[in-house]
Amino acid sequence: MAKSGRTRAPQSYRRRTYRNLVDERLVSTFFKLKETDLHILAESDVSAVVGDLASTFRLQVERYIEHHPEFLSTLSPLGVDRLAPPIVRRMQEAAELTGVGPMAAVAGGIAEFVGQALLEAGHKEVIVENGGDIYLKRSQELTVSVFAGASPLSNRFGLRIVPEQTPLGICTSSGTVGHSLSFGKAESVTVLADSACIADAAATRLGNEVGKDLNDREAVDHALGIGSRMEQVRGVLIVCGETLGAIGEIVLQPLDEKVR
Repeated sequence: MAKSGRTRAPQSYRRRTYRNLVDERLVSTFFKLKETDLHILAESDVSAVVGDLASTFRLQVERYIEHHPEFLSTLSPLGVDRLAPPIVRRMQEAAELTGVGPMAAVAGGIAEFVGQALLEAGHKEVIVENGGDIYLKRSQELTVSVFAGASPLSNRFGLRIVPEQTPLGICTSSGTVGHSLSFGKAESVTVLADSACIADAAATRLGNEVGKDLNDREAVDHALGIGSRMEQVRGVLIVCGETLGAIGEIVLQPLDEKVR
């Protein structure tokens, strides 16, 4: 179940995502199944349940693809199938909102559905990362570091997130890092949204909009203009070479040397 239309961060980055998130009050749990690669932080070990949760949501997507193969391959919205499983519908809704194929929301979707299931089970503090895409609910301020490939701005700052913003999806796409399809040139396009499905799909669309035929400043401004008109998107941060741009609920926090 490969994902089209976005870039996954490399393994080394996925394991470093939490350098500014981990504290002794949260317990790490890891789960990997094919492309799904989860790092979960919660008040207690969730290894007894996370495998079943993640496998169930993956299976719902895979079975839907068996009967609707275009769901896997299209780079355009397909509409919303009201008879589809909830995670499939959420991915379709995100695709409609952002103008990409529904599989652009799969990593964020699995992170979101696993995170919501843990919250519904009674967990108060949850961070679910899936290949660099995050869904979280926290009761204290935290900083999420921003990896931007070869850009000199990479890991120089993070996004400051306050409890009032959560639950929150934080997802990133790149035109220069990873192996998945992207039509843009940005080192990173990070999107904040209430839904990780929407954040993931929006990051893909805006990453594609950082055009290779424009200079870096023009390309970033063009993509930010599109992001500013996207419903349910709460913030966008783009790094392209030495150029940075942001809109919405983006508060940057410089990172000290020990977390770079």
